[in-house]
Amino acid sequence: MIATIVNSIAVAIGGLIGLLAKKGLPERISKGIMMAIGLMLICTGVKGYFDGNSTIIAILSLALGTALGELLQLEERLNRLGERIGARVSGSGGSRIGEGLVTATLLFCVGAMAVLGALQSGITGDHTTLYTKSLIDFISAILLASTYGVGVVLSAVGVFVYQGAITLLSGLLAPIMTEAAVAELSAVGSVLLVGLGLNLAGATKVRVMNMVPAIFIAIALAQVMH
Repeated sequence: MIATIVNSIAVAIGGLIGLLAKKGLPERISKGIMMAIGLMLICTGVKGYFDGNSTIIAILSLALGTALGELLQLEERLNRLGERIGARVSGSGGSRIGEGLVTATLLFCVGAMAVLGALQSGITGDHTTLYTKSLIDFISAILLASTYGVGVVLSAVGVFVYQGAITLLSGLLAPIMTEAAVAELSAVGSVLLVGLGLNLAGATKVRVMNMVPAIFIAIALAQVMH
């Protein structure tokens, strides 16, 4: 769990630095930073999609996963949680805090790096991937918090719970995470990154959190179809 703890602390500290920087950062610069991060995520997502082996699995996973996420209203629930916390913390600006919580949680948890790093940490004791991710997340948290505020700091809890659970269950998950499953996870996760990038760039508003179940459906379908 040490690597997951380091990753969570990196997100929290990066977020706190971003909060301090936010006070002296003009709004146009904050928007420019978000636009740049959004474009980077779109490029990363497009590139990562082609790591997948099956377009059929990606389509089925996204269709079924999004339907399930919409039924469960995952994004709305997480947004409401952020708003309630934000109202207690600041007395105002809860909506912005909720948006920051959702955005940061998705950015730090969606993708193969979080899953593979946690598995490696739990099975082999190799923390290299998560330590590398910690540095990336630290820098991203500074930039995100400079725009979204304390919601980014709160996302450290999500990182700890998500990656920690994978690490603790790594012995059970290892047989499932075949090369094909990782490839499909990467492909579907990359589509979600494109959606998140579009949101950050201000191009549209995609309810990316409601698509998260597609990642786990892709892993399940990979067991059947490969």
